[in-house]
Amino acid sequence: MNAAFPSPRRARVRAPELIGKGGWLNTGGKNLTLAQLRGKCVVVDFWTFCCINCLHVLDELRELEEKHRDTVVIIGVHSPKFVHEAEHQAVVDAVERYGVEHPVLDDPELATWKQYAVRAWPTLVVIDPEGYIVAQHAGEGHAHAIERLVAELETEHAAKGTLRRGDGPYVAPEPEPTVLRFPGKALALPSGTFLVSDTTRHQLVELAADGESVVRRIGSGVRGFGDGTADSAAFNEPQGLALGEDGSVVVADTVNHALRRLDLTTGAVTTLAGTGWQWMQGESTSGPAREVSLSSPWDIAWWQGRLWIAMAGVHQLWAYAPDTETVAVTAGTTNEGLVDGPGPEAWFAQPSGLAATADRLWLADSETSALRWVDVEGAVHTAVGTGLFDFGHRDGTAEQALLQHPLGVTALPDGSVAISDTYNHALRCYDPATGEVTTLATDLREPSDAVLDGDEILVVESARHRLTRLRLPEEAVRVESVAHRTRRAATEVAPGELKLDVIFQAPAGQKLDTRYGPSTRLLVSATPPELLVDGEGAGTDLNRTLTLNQAVTEGVLHISATAASCDDDPSNEYPACHVHQQDWGVPVRLTEGATDRLPLVLAGMDDLNEQHSQNA
Repeated sequence: MNAAFPSPRRARVRAPELIGKGGWLNTGGKNLTLAQLRGKCVVVDFWTFCCINCLHVLDELRELEEKHRDTVVIIGVHSPKFVHEAEHQAVVDAVERYGVEHPVLDDPELATWKQYAVRAWPTLVVIDPEGYIVAQHAGEGHAHAIERLVAELETEHAAKGTLRRGDGPYVAPEPEPTVLRFPGKALALPSGTFLVSDTTRHQLVELAADGESVVRRIGSGVRGFGDGTADSAAFNEPQGLALGEDGSVVVADTVNHALRRLDLTTGAVTTLAGTGWQWMQGESTSGPAREVSLSSPWDIAWWQGRLWIAMAGVHQLWAYAPDTETVAVTAGTTNEGLVDGPGPEAWFAQPSGLAATADRLWLADSETSALRWVDVEGAVHTAVGTGLFDFGHRDGTAEQALLQHPLGVTALPDGSVAISDTYNHALRCYDPATGEVTTLATDLREPSDAVLDGDEILVVESARHRLTRLRLPEEAVRVESVAHRTRRAATEVAPGELKLDVIFQAPAGQKLDTRYGPSTRLLVSATPPELLVDGEGAGTDLNRTLTLNQAVTEGVLHISATAASCDDDPSNEYPACHVHQQDWGVPVRLTEGATDRLPLVLAGMDDLNEQHSQNA
């Protein structure tokens, strides 16, 4: 079967049990089994809280969750990439931080991930009311297809008498009475006070000079998107803050995919850039700021006359030009990885923190655990970090130093850079003059930003819900070096020819959108580049034969797939169209006698694997 066309029948594969050493969250202390969920449509969401695409999917699922609350149960299976994400308390924090309102299984050892043969964050698996897997989707943009499938399952199983309506197993946790709740970023104001993005409460909070006492709150505190007064305006998980020359503050309103402007005098909030909708492949990447969609802007900084935007959702840097009130891409291809060079050719991986000096724009590139910078010519450089799969806590020369998912950077007066090394719970320092990385402070809890206050520094301890004041030490803290690689095991494949199959089956009621040419795109590269003898580059076929170099024993295949589908209704003059997209970083180990086929499911079911399991 051509991987780009729908299967003529719905495969029926019994769903493996959901198991995880960390146990269950959001269930009132009860363990769940698939048998207890029989009669419900179950959507299993494999996610990890570092992954911006996973956070996008959490938001995509909210409407489905609300609309079908009596027939659908969404189960999050937290499957960690970083060592920190395997800590149970970190998962507890993340579930609250991102407003997850369904049961979550903490699976630190990836037991269920392996049982379901998952290869990408995020992956969604749909299980019917009789306990069979009926669909699998990797990446973003599948909520519409899943809702259509759920409607079919509801009709089918209501007729069979196998659908069970009623409340699901979700039990909301008790709220905690803290002043801040998972704050994201902080900004020193000219008045001597501090503005903090109180991310989980969807507000901005102005704190007094002590960094503790509340002066005022801005925003309704209810998740939403609306301009207005300090009391009525609505944010959605705001993050980055930047002070403009006119005294106003720009806010990276992350989940609203927008930049907002706060008038500090009146408290009024207006929208500066973004449409409120997430940017998708194929959409405009420049134009009037209010007419171009953005994608999870995480931090912002004024530099070289423009407001630079860490566009975490698409692994790029953008900029807002105040004189023309326009936005445009400044660096990044949307491919996820670590590649230096001219801005249009560089690769990033969830840039999440920015800090400007006269000649450099520093950035925390979180998924590559890297500190990077842009020069005045627009070229991208890496100071610390090697790629998507290596991380840890190691000081020393920049070439061998390691970070773990940093979210913030702060320029220091002596020319060095403080790094909020989030998953190492540390404040690190990189000195460009010496090329050395040191540790300034430890025993912080998920630091996400830091702001200078005289000869002290206020660190945003996100998971302790506070700002913590530190005096910058004259001598660095000594930390025992620890190095890690991602917990995901390498896939063993045979050297030589490897058949890559990206499976995409257009959702029911839709067809591939070929009105303007091919509706699919496949991009393949490798780290190290020598791994691929043949098969690198872009094409429109979702099937490709790669040739792997027998002299390279292991590496990573970087695979990006896009497919566009439209509603298949001849009577509809303007059918709705949808873009399905996923990037995979697949660690591979070349082993004689291993498989010569690599199937990656974008949407649908892998019929060849299903046939194999039936014949086994």
